[in-house]
Amino acid sequence: MKYRKFGNSGIEVSVVGLGTWPLGSDFFGDVEEAAGIRTIQRAIDIGVNLIDTAPAYGQNHEAETAVGKALRGRRDKAVISTKFGVHRIYGEYVRCLSPSVVQVELENSLKRLDTDCIDIYFIHWPDKNFGIEGALELLAKFKKEGKIRAGAVSNFSVEQMKTAVEIGGISGIQPSASILDRSNFDNGVIPFARENDLGIMTYGSLGGGILSGAFEKPPVVSGTELRSFFYDFFTEPKWSKCGKVVDTLREIAGARGVSAAEVAINWVLAQPGVTTALIGTTKPVNLEKNAKAAEWELSADELAKIDDSFKKNLG
Repeated sequence: MKYRKFGNSGIEVSVVGLGTWPLGSDFFGDVEEAAGIRTIQRAIDIGVNLIDTAPAYGQNHEAETAVGKALRGRRDKAVISTKFGVHRIYGEYVRCLSPSVVQVELENSLKRLDTDCIDIYFIHWPDKNFGIEGALELLAKFKKEGKIRAGAVSNFSVEQMKTAVEIGGISGIQPSASILDRSNFDNGVIPFARENDLGIMTYGSLGGGILSGAFEKPPVVSGTELRSFFYDFFTEPKWSKCGKVVDTLREIAGARGVSAAEVAINWVLAQPGVTTALIGTTKPVNLEKNAKAAEWELSADELAKIDDSFKKNLG
């Protein structure tokens, strides 16, 4: 496994990180807690030290709770990143950055994660009602108190990031980014982070799973399978167009003797400034396969072939 410094924090993270949103069992299908715990522990065993979670992953904080259980006796081997500012209320995602609420959120996350310090603490989303300034001031305060090692933001615009650097002294960002989702390259978010020594922890690196090449048809929306509400790749006309890009990944993967998922992850890691790519698998065997993306690099010709396929079909 390879490691990179997360921006100006000095924290070393694996270039492939484990995202735990699926462990909430309310968006990507049902996942047993025991299976999630095994996957987290296997991640640590193979050198994937970055475990990303959030209180909003699950109606009752299931993902954070699973992370806390999985890392007992292994806390010193893990870099925990979690978030605040998004709540689950009657099944809805509600954003709230009220400073008084944030203070309670931190203490609750520390308890669920069974730790006295969170390594990287993210504002999950901006909040139009309370704004971001109060929460950013708290990030700086939490770091000074030793309750977090680094503050960061997710889903912020460039202007909001400028405020976050000034008030919160943030060390990184968590934007969506994949072969299919290049919005945060185009809108300046990732370039701004790169130019200002901020770590970049991407999510959605496999486009909700479509870039793994595992889907022959879109998953049916039902029960806890809701990924198509967040990712528009699973509905027409994008489904067919994305399928042609996935075919390109399969072609490159076949020639190299690797998986399409490895190719997709490798593309993200090849983008200038990206520190680490989060992968939201819930099976140790898939985690092990995906982590292999850190062992090799796409050639310039292969990168160009992927980008040409994207432009032709989705650009």
